[in-house]
Amino acid sequence: METGTRWGINSNILNAEESTLTFFYEVLDEVMDLFPAPFVGIGGDECPTEQWDADPRTQELIRERGLADSAELRSWFLGRLGRHLAQRGRRVFAWDEILEGEAPRDTLVASWRGMTGARTAARRGHDVIACPDDLVYLDYRQSELESEPIPFGVPLTLADAYDFDPVPDGLTETQQARIVGGQANIWTEHMDSPRTVDYYAFPRLCAIAEALWSNADRDFEDFQERLRTHLRRLDALGVEYRRVDGPMPWQTRPGVPGKTSSRVAWAEFIDTLVAPIKT
Repeated sequence: METGTRWGINSNILNAEESTLTFFYEVLDEVMDLFPAPFVGIGGDECPTEQWDADPRTQELIRERGLADSAELRSWFLGRLGRHLAQRGRRVFAWDEILEGEAPRDTLVASWRGMTGARTAARRGHDVIACPDDLVYLDYRQSELESEPIPFGVPLTLADAYDFDPVPDGLTETQQARIVGGQANIWTEHMDSPRTVDYYAFPRLCAIAEALWSNADRDFEDFQERLRTHLRRLDALGVEYRRVDGPMPWQTRPGVPGKTSSRVAWAEFIDTLVAPIKT
């Protein structure tokens, strides 16, 4: 098999034999022996099932286990891992795709495809970390400027990041209590150095930190004034953050088109991704 040279979702997935589960039980046991944390991440995201759909042996296993299809097989597989963790007093941490079936009991769900996962998980009684891509994915471009390096996704400005609220609307007070926090994510497939990571992360990470850690009323103008002082601290630390007027010449990547989208088109795309979630 050749090594992949492009980023994206890989169509190669695990087989669903008992031997595969046994292997993962052993790996998870080693992880739990090393780390005492109550949560263990098992992913659960971006798992295309085309290979299972086309494989006679996998279809035989689906029938033997009384499952309807490959989607149910995925839930069954993750459920087995969840039960193994529970036997040792640990809890599953997984992305919101796990809600497309029956998530293991006490799963902590990371809701990344907008807020659909956060609402659904809270209503089902699961705890939630809200990390919607269009508000806290720091690998997304920071403006509509053509000079933004390797622009991807929708524009996620400093003001957008500051407006982040991890608690979605439409929940009861009890359900709101299930939102235990928020999280900013950054994926570095197209970032070629720590300096580039600095550019994407800061100062948007400062805005998200205040949004999550402060109970004060939001005032973006006041935040901007205080940020000027904080940027001097970043300067002293050598953090090569994005300037308010755009990238410096060495922060650009001329000739690299990226992959951009409007917010309307992106919202429609995310809606298709979360459609299988059983609300």
